[in-house]
Amino acid sequence: MTQTLESPKLQTNLDTSFLKLVACAAMLVDHIGGALFPEMQVFRIIGRIAFPLFCYCMTVGLLYTHDIKRYLLRLGIFALASQPFYLFAFHPHDWMQEFANWNIFFTLFISLTALWAFKERKWLLFAAAFFVISWWNFDYSANGILLMLIFYLFREKPWIGLGLNLLFWLPCLMNGGELAIGAYTFDRQIFAALSLPLIYCHTNFHPKIPKYVFYGFYPAHLLAIGLIRLALHR
Repeated sequence: MTQTLESPKLQTNLDTSFLKLVACAAMLVDHIGGALFPEMQVFRIIGRIAFPLFCYCMTVGLLYTHDIKRYLLRLGIFALASQPFYLFAFHPHDWMQEFANWNIFFTLFISLTALWAFKERKWLLFAAAFFVISWWNFDYSANGILLMLIFYLFREKPWIGLGLNLLFWLPCLMNGGELAIGAYTFDRQIFAALSLPLIYCHTNFHPKIPKYVFYGFYPAHLLAIGLIRLALHR
């Protein structure tokens, strides 16, 4: 039976296997663009929906997992194991200098650790995670923690969660960035808001995919992109 977190007019989507598939597809497009076609912004625009979808799915995972410590351990090991593949795909010639340019799953690991600490009122751990992710070179900085907190705190008040998510991404229209309409420039991260209909509307696909397929996809697609990039630059 499908579980839903319900509101009178809006509900969050617990079809997380489907959302993970969408997130992986968007991430693949984003990474193809970043590694092979950096001048084509459309690849990066499509990829913006991946991060909030992963944040949402991991928040749901925290709520429903039977063993959060094992979940976090698995995610941390996976992030470490994926780092060589990330460097191979994006920094093949300067990997030693870029070794501390961490892949996105380190951000997700620390963000989920912070959310668990918040849920369990482990304030010292929460503060440490927030400090580390803000101070060191992690993609999205503390944005992952903030997004997960919104998803967690307002899981039963989805209209408020939706509104806060829209406000969260709104500054991307004001800070300048990679995209331009005439003289007006804005950050492509605004397109992350396109993930919200998927998060706040119910779907009923529920594909049966083993969880390790999602874990394996990340290093596998990075290896493939790295090999293609290597072949093209010979």
